Amino acid sequence: MEEDRILSPQMENSAEERLENSLRPKLLDEYIGQDKVKQNMKIYIEAAKARQEALDHVLLYGPPGLGKTTLSNIIANEMNSNIKITSGPAIEKPGDLAALLTNLSEFDVLFIDEIHRLSKSVEEILYPALEDYTLDIIIGKGPSSRSIRLDLPKFTLIGATTKAGSLTTPLRDRFGIIHRLELYSVEDLTTIVKRSSRILEVEIEETAAKEIARRSRGTPRIANRLLKRVRDYATVLGNGSINLKIAKHALNQLEIDELGLDEIDRKLLEVMIVQYNGRPVGIESLAVSVGEEIDTIEDVYEPYLIQIGFIARTLRGRKVLPPAYKHLGYNLPEENTFSGQISI
Repeated sequence: MEEDRILSPQMENSAEERLENSLRPKLLDEYIGQDKVKQNMKIYIEAAKARQEALDHVLLYGPPGLGKTTLSNIIANEMNSNIKITSGPAIEKPGDLAALLTNLSEFDVLFIDEIHRLSKSVEEILYPALEDYTLDIIIGKGPSSRSIRLDLPKFTLIGATTKAGSLTTPLRDRFGIIHRLELYSVEDLTTIVKRSSRILEVEIEETAAKEIARRSRGTPRIANRLLKRVRDYATVLGNGSINLKIAKHALNQLEIDELGLDEIDRKLLEVMIVQYNGRPVGIESLAVSVGEEIDTIEDVYEPYLIQIGFIARTLRGRKVLPPAYKHLGYNLPEENTFSGQISI
């Protein structure tokens, strides 16, 4: 299988990205976690291969770092297809998309990351390509312009997004397979950490792998990043192997606590507790208070804080919950009785 990356200059491969790619599984049987998605994709892929057809277009959504790009490469591998990789922001005009589509071969996979960021003009070109495998091109300008229709090879589009709600209905409806990727369990992340350590040729104790997994916010990308940083500490302060003591020391130095909260997580919660006295707060006000973008809070920090029961989204804003007070060592104010419900 060949892989082409059609990216903006800002997304060119770095040494760190190449190392990250080496940690990614290549087949569904190697892919850890997301069992329901994996089981369903096995059926869809085998059925498409049995019919000698292209796989239906696939939409993968969920928080960043859960393996959408990895799963896309695996799908292409399992289909014995080539994959071309790009992103929504890199496709600036309809001509960019037309160039991509006309260079595809039969059964190729086109992966578009951040597909919710496609412009409207580009998206409209995509509709007939997804539905009828055709491409309408306008030649010339003004009264002398004319439209020609090109037939495209049968291909599979895999779109990835952290914001499924930002997709237009016409685009979403053209995906035959839609899957949400969920945050990973500690057990699955422990398995991922141990697998990655073998690839990196680093010895790691079971307890150390679990400690890294517990502090990885349910996200394989973070687990692998923390493993590499813990490996650095093990190299300098130990004998190169990772034990529980080294893992805890390294993670504490990185200011990642026992639940995986980092400095920004704690800042978010403390602003809600101290500055807003536990009252519901709008996302715009919260973003200004902590100096982060709204999208970053919604995509990176909120999903995990909601999953562990530290905050809730209510009609009146974000609400900090009692477990967050306890974790950070704050007393729960007596007046903090708001349930998040409104009267009708």
